[in-house]
Formats: sequence, structure tokens, C-alpha cells
Amino acid sequence: MKYTGYELLWLFFVYSFLGWLIETAVASGKKKEFVNRGFFTGPVCFIYGFAAVFMTLTLRDLKGRLVFLFLGCALEATLLEWIVGKLLERINHHKWWDYSGRRWNFDGYICLTYSTLWGLLGVQAISYGNEFVTVIYDLIPDLMGRVTIWALSLTALLDSMASFAGVLHLQKKIPNVCRFDTQLGVWTHRLRVWVVNHAESRMVKAYPGIDQGKKEEARTGHFAEGCGFYKLFWLFVIGAFLGDLVETVFCRFTMDRWMSRSSLVWGEFSVVWGLAIVVATALLHKDKDKSDALLFVTGTLLGGVYEYACSVFTEIVFGRVFWDYSKIPFNLGGRINLLYCFFWGIAAVVWIKLCYPKLSGWIERIPQTGGKIVSWLLIVFMSVNMAVSGLALIRYDARSRGRDAGYKWERVMDETFDDARMQKTYPSAKPR
Repeated sequence: MKYTGYELLWLFFVYSFLGWLIETAVASGKKKEFVNRGFFTGPVCFIYGFAAVFMTLTLRDLKGRLVFLFLGCALEATLLEWIVGKLLERINHHKWWDYSGRRWNFDGYICLTYSTLWGLLGVQAISYGNEFVTVIYDLIPDLMGRVTIWALSLTALLDSMASFAGVLHLQKKIPNVCRFDTQLGVWTHRLRVWVVNHAESRMVKAYPGIDQGKKEEARTGHFAEGCGFYKLFWLFVIGAFLGDLVETVFCRFTMDRWMSRSSLVWGEFSVVWGLAIVVATALLHKDKDKSDALLFVTGTLLGGVYEYACSVFTEIVFGRVFWDYSKIPFNLGGRINLLYCFFWGIAAVVWIKLCYPKLSGWIERIPQTGGKIVSWLLIVFMSVNMAVSGLALIRYDARSRGRDAGYKWERVMDETFDDARMQKTYPSAKPR
């Protein structure tokens, strides 16, 4: 079943609310008082909504294959819970929840009990829940439904801004006071402080101890130090280039021919590899002292889910299948296979243990001023490159379906990136 954008957003908000009901009921039952367990102020837990939509989009091929659907739901939801926990810890330097006391837990963020629960809930949602929820949305008049979705989206955006401001305020990363020249400025500042403090106090009540996070490491003044924006961006560019190089050489030896493996129309860059490097670094860079086996298992699972999600995303958005592992043993829908998942695991160990520490040091040797100037030039180039590549791929798929160019940008894409050029840039991309 295909869903419209409004229906997907409806599923997102409904499951976010249902998730909040579950979390709040459990937390309130344990404390014998009402506790808003959500990260956000409103009655939502967006991690549930995101997980539901993500599973709906990526696991649609598994509907009817209950065992694989259960395993897929359990794995995706578990990894999402682990990723969110890791990211929050990176921001706040403290665990927001801890399953260390439970059996079969990993890193204190996930455990077998909840993974099993997520799998069961995911199966129910995809098999029965989605259809019921969308039927309810279809009963709402079209205009009213769209207005409701837009209102919920705006509310969610404001709530998110306030909640993240509260998290940053816990770490004293945003100022509390400043000068104002007008009464309106004073009122605005007071409202802002009230909203942030309210969000902060609610989070501390729901997640005791997060205000006791560790202090950040001392800054040395080097360019791109730590694991911040500039460091991750440079790793993205380097990873995208090296990933394209590795795949090109691999195809030369396995297929006996040179072929483009780039994701973009300008330059040799594989966005899938670049994003994989960023995700792995952000989540695992502080785990370099952990065992190789642990990093290997984490990389195998994380890489498998990531590659599967990328395959589904590119197919939905661009109408093309960029890789197909159907002929390789132990594959899942042709999107991933066990052997390449093991490669992701090996890559995680090699990257975190060997490559990242050295590359991180080299990047930090770049001069401050020059590094920032070059970074923003690259940011503009890569942003335009990805935007143009996306539009070119959309038109490439549209032309294959016989759709004529109706807008000026479509005609420009057709003239600049015709079928011959697109076939040369994306030789393995096939219509779905």
C-alpha cells in the first residue's frame, strides 16, 4: 500500500501520541504520580512516530512474511533507540535511560526484552494498525485534514525548538540574559526564558540526573576539534571520496570493468559512504577502547539497517534501484546480504580503531581561518551538487516513464543531463 505525504505525517503523529501514552503510563505507574515521559512538552514521543513511519516505508516488502517482518521491526526500532540514546548522551554527557540492570542489554540503551516488544508492536502496526489509522484520516474532510496536519507540524516544530533549547540550557550553551532596548524585547526574553526553564525542569523531573552531566572537555583552539560540525563535515567529504574510490576499484576487479560509482553528477563522491562515516563516527567515536568483537557486531547490524534504508529511500524518491544483491546468497529483498553486512562490521572496527584517530588529528592541523573558509566553500559546492543530482535523477526517472518536461527546471535538467550522461554516471541504476 502506498501512502501520501499527509497520510505518513498522520501516522507519525498518531504513533507519537500512542507512544507517549505507553511511556507516560509506565513511568507514572512506577512513581505513583503523573510523569510526562516524553522528550517534548506536548503529549508525543516522536521516536515512536519516526520508527513507525520508517518501518512502514522500509519494511513494506516484508508484509506477509511475519518472521522477517518481526526481525526487521525489532532490529530497526532497537537501533533507532540506541542511536537516539547515544546522540542524547553526546549532547548532555549523561544517559537518559539505562537498562544496565536488565539481562541481555547492550550499552545500557537497549535490551532483549524491549527489542522483542518493539518487534511485536511493529508487526501489529504494519499488518493492521496502519490501515486502521489511515481509514480514520480518510474520514476527515480533505481541507480539514490538511489544516490539521499543518497545525500539528507547526506545533511540533515549536515544541522541538523549546525542548532542544532546554537541553542546551542544561549544558549552559545558551545565554540567560542580554540587553534589550524595547519593552517588547524584554517580554520576548522573559517568554523565552520561561519556555526554556519549563522544558528544562520537565526533563529533569522525567529523567532524573541528566542535569548532572559531565562537563565538556577543555578546548585547545584547534580547527574542528572534538566531534563537532566541521569535523563531521570533513569526514563526510573524505568518506564520500574514499568510498567511491573503494567501490570503483572493487567493481574493476569483480566485474572486470571500470564503472562510475559516484552518487553525484559532479565529482567522485558516494553520499552513502559519506553519511555512513558520519553516523558511525558520531555514534562510536568514544567507543574506540571497546572490544573489536563488540564494534564488529554493532557495525554489522547498523550497516545492514543503514544500507537497507538507503536502498528503499533512493527507490522511493528517485524511482531507481541502485544495487541489487538478489544473486548473492543470504540476501534480503536484494537490498542487503550477509557478506556485505560483515564488511560493514569490519569497516566499523578499522574506522574507529585505526582511521578515525589519524584523520581526526590531520583535520585539526588545518589552520582555523583557512579551514573555515574552505569548509564553507565545500559546503556550498556539495549542497548544490546534491540538489542538482537529485533533480537530475528525478527527471531521469520521469523521462523513462514518458513524462514530458513541463517546468523550466525540468527542461534544463533534460538538456544538461540527458539519458546518455545519466547512464554513464549511474550505470547500475535500473528502473524499479
